Amino acid sequence: MTRSNKPTVEINLSDPQYYYNREVSWLEFNNRVLSEAFDPRTPLLERLKFLAIFSSNLDEYFMVRVSAIKEQIEAGVTQLTPDGLTPSEQLATIYQRLRPTVIKQHQHFEQELRPLLAAQGIHLLDYIDLSQEQRTYLQNYFEQQIFPVLTPLAVDPGHPFPFISNLSLNLAVVVKDGETGAELFARVKVPNSLPRVFIVARGVAPHP
Repeated sequence: MTRSNKPTVEINLSDPQYYYNREVSWLEFNNRVLSEAFDPRTPLLERLKFLAIFSSNLDEYFMVRVSAIKEQIEAGVTQLTPDGLTPSEQLATIYQRLRPTVIKQHQHFEQELRPLLAAQGIHLLDYIDLSQEQRTYLQNYFEQQIFPVLTPLAVDPGHPFPFISNLSLNLAVVVKDGETGAELFARVKVPNSLPRVFIVARGVAPHP
């Protein structure tokens, strides 16, 4: 039995080069989810689902992980992570890595998936694309079903900005007094009970 004469090299386990930031690692995981939406071998509707899962994952990521980092920054925490980043540096790294990815996600939907949906007869339409008959139907539906359940909350010196709950749909609007013409900024929360998408058939009145 022989013994090696090579000197033993000690590894400094405190060295940041041996660690990968956990928040960045999570972003890389979510990128793998997004890659399924970019894969042409994946069925079209499944590609849309992966885009939605990517966004849903980001919602939780910001509510839990990013909010925790922001709390550390507000509390003045300067302790380094194992990979050697301060909370502020982590937040900057997240922004630098995530912003181009989200831009790529939206571009892929508009330039790739949306045309593919249109080729299958599925069109995502703006109001300007609707026929007059369809617009009239939607106007009546809004006045009868949606408008009665909306409650604008004014924002002015006497009314502080209202709390906005997570994952809720809110509109920033300007309301006008019908008699005086005075304008007021307000926030309108769209109730979860209302549908987010309406199916509009060509040539006939749409239905929700």
